Amino acid sequence: MNDTRKLRRQNGMFVGVCGGLGAFFGISPFWFRLLFVILLLPGGLPGVIPYIVLWVVMPAQR
Repeated sequence: MNDTRKLRRQNGMFVGVCGGLGAFFGISPFWFRLLFVILLLPGGLPGVIPYIVLWVVMPAQR
């Protein structure tokens, strides 16, 4: 299978993590932003840690 999709940060609202996830999965970045906000509600860390990890791991769009 020759899949040319690459997981990369997009130019977005903060650092582009949600935009990159949205582009990769073919859905609106709004849903990923909503997910991270919901994960922030129980105390912050469940939403902040995965976001920071993705920020560090995902390369920027060229």
